[in-house]
Amino acid sequence: MEQSAGDLLKSKGLRSTTQRRAVLTALRGHPHSTAAELETRIGGTGSSGGGLSRQGLYNVLDDLARARLVRCIEPAGSPARYELRVGDNHHHLVCRGCGRIEDIDCAVGSAPCLAPVQERGFAVDEAEITWWGLCAECQKASAESAPGSVSG
Repeated sequence: MEQSAGDLLKSKGLRSTTQRRAVLTALRGHPHSTAAELETRIGGTGSSGGGLSRQGLYNVLDDLARARLVRCIEPAGSPARYELRVGDNHHHLVCRGCGRIEDIDCAVGSAPCLAPVQERGFAVDEAEITWWGLCAECQKASAESAPGSVSG
């Protein structure tokens, strides 16, 4: 059974506040959410989010990321995105057309999955890879809008 937001917070030594629980709950089932999407999902000041301001939301996200309860990814040209899938060394596939992001499991299986040619004194424990391309829907839309294409 999945741990409750309160139990997750306690397991990392964080206080189980209404705001932290609201953010964790808002991320469930919505991986790769932006702060703006979370703010909309939670509701702003005075709602069930516990009166969470935008700055408060960023503070909570920072606390959760430092505790490794959420992971922040920052694909080029996109706002920071947050997900609950942490500690498994997975990677991401990003569509250049619509911005959709998919999780991609590490092919090697153990962290860091890849190693730099020169570690330069670092103890590498994680590799973050982002592949870019077009999802099936964007490929289809691109082909349909190409000059000389025939729509059926």
